[in-house]
Amino acid sequence: MEDENEQGRETEVAPALISVHPAQHYVTVAVGSDLRVFNLQEGCSVSLVDESPEPLHKDSIRAIRFGANGKLFVSAGDDKLVKIWSTDSWRCLYSVSSEKRVSAVAISNGGRFVCFADKFGIVWVVELDGVHENQALVCKKAEPLLAHYCSIITSLEFSPDEQYIVSADRDFKIRVTAFPKNPLDGAHEIQSFCLAHTEFVSCLTFICCQDYPLGLLVSGSGDSTVRLWDFTSGSLLHTCEVGAEAGIAQSNGRKEGSNTIVTGLCATPDGSLVAVAIQRQLLRESLSSYCSFPGIMLLACNFSAKILSVARVVSITEEAFIPTSLGTTFSSGLLWMVMGVSSSQSSGSASLARVRVISGFSKNDAESTELEPIVLADKEIPGGEQLLLKLQGNLSVEEEVFSAAAEAVKTAMHNLLIKKQYSAERREFRKRGRNDRKDKR
Repeated sequence: MEDENEQGRETEVAPALISVHPAQHYVTVAVGSDLRVFNLQEGCSVSLVDESPEPLHKDSIRAIRFGANGKLFVSAGDDKLVKIWSTDSWRCLYSVSSEKRVSAVAISNGGRFVCFADKFGIVWVVELDGVHENQALVCKKAEPLLAHYCSIITSLEFSPDEQYIVSADRDFKIRVTAFPKNPLDGAHEIQSFCLAHTEFVSCLTFICCQDYPLGLLVSGSGDSTVRLWDFTSGSLLHTCEVGAEAGIAQSNGRKEGSNTIVTGLCATPDGSLVAVAIQRQLLRESLSSYCSFPGIMLLACNFSAKILSVARVVSITEEAFIPTSLGTTFSSGLLWMVMGVSSSQSSGSASLARVRVISGFSKNDAESTELEPIVLADKEIPGGEQLLLKLQGNLSVEEEVFSAAAEAVKTAMHNLLIKKQYSAERREFRKRGRNDRKDKR
């Protein structure tokens, strides 16, 4: 009975993900194993072409990303497959098998290398031969690049100049590694560690400007902070206490407080603004529950002073809307958000998603008293109802179903980031079932 209960707690509901083409040609949403693509230029949905032996994904997708030039798109997840797509034809050009479930992906700026992290804390690298529309599907083999010892990697990013690859994990660490000229031989030079977070690091992003073309690193965590780093030296430049800034504090001196978990970061192309998606955990003695923060927090970056400050909080009218992923483009001034979960016992619906868009995602608009960032109505979103029908699966969701999905989102984000605790008996049982300990005959 104990094993059954623990197995039930291990069940993970996959949060929905969103990614936007750098030039806003496409918007993609992943919900469970379903990958949905909408063509914004032509105002129509996109059909994927996958000639793999195992076409499309068969399990929850955990990472999606466009390359910097928009020519490549990568999807990966719990089916241990990394699929690399051409965005011209939306054909799967490369398929890569992973030994473990995939937790994060990154594409080098030139599109030559794709890196992905697995659940065992290893980062793998795949070298691409170039994008050829008429080529047959290529099954690639990945080579190990680096590793976080037995710690799940939550985020993976290339530095703007592609000299470094930055990896963050659930054990509070951010590692900056020199990306070698021959990455298939492994990355052996650690540039720095960015160490200050006291809880899991959930997300990373780079911010750049003309004065700082190499960029600064921004990290979000379960310790209620967003931190700014000089990543080459590992120096902490500033800490923004987003929980305190949001007015979340202990209540009436009682044994009641709250913890703000940063679940997503997204920066404007000029690095002037960083959007922060957060989830709030209320703590009441023996009771722990989650609730949403009523919007997206926008942080302004002062590059000369090297500090982050709250520029504005953009309220979202739907109280139950909890963004699970954020995305933006080079120049549109739009911040795309998605809330959603894969099939959930608690929601009773399959692959629910809700897409919202904030306009005015730029520093000038955020500081203006006349024009401020606003949440667009559904009819005002680029692509309109056709986009919503494709990416959400429907145009409207009943309030009861949406509220149930919100509860599933909270559980999903919690399970995704919080390190699981097992009894001694359960740990031994899991060790016996490890693939590397099984007899290979």
